[in-house]
Amino acid sequence: MILLDTNALIWTDQGDKRVSRLLKERRHLYISPASLLELQFLSEVGRIRLHERDVNALADDERWMLDDPPSAAWFATAAHIGWTRDPFDRLLAAHAQFRDWKIATGDRALLDQLGARYSLEL
Repeated sequence: MILLDTNALIWTDQGDKRVSRLLKERRHLYISPASLLELQFLSEVGRIRLHERDVNALADDERWMLDDPPSAAWFATAAHIGWTRDPFDRLLAAHAQFRDWKIATGDRALLDQLGARYSLEL
């Protein structure tokens, strides 16, 4: 199972070549509620513009599934991640660790800190 980080979600939605390998391999792709919240924040402050879609439409896209881990266990996992102060990176890393999945990302900090067990470089 592969969890898309927020950038990977954007890249997949926009058909970016960085995610073509994931799509060709027909892997099961998942997104996190944390990514949806991050996209909402980015949209509200004008840092991103979603192509005629809103965040809820992304959640319902058939290319991936929205995973909904139990929040208490997910947040407890996040509480033990002290290498980042970015709340979204912390939640995404915890989501991957809690599910024992890899997170697809181009974020060097996530790749370095999570290592090969929990990350897949894009």
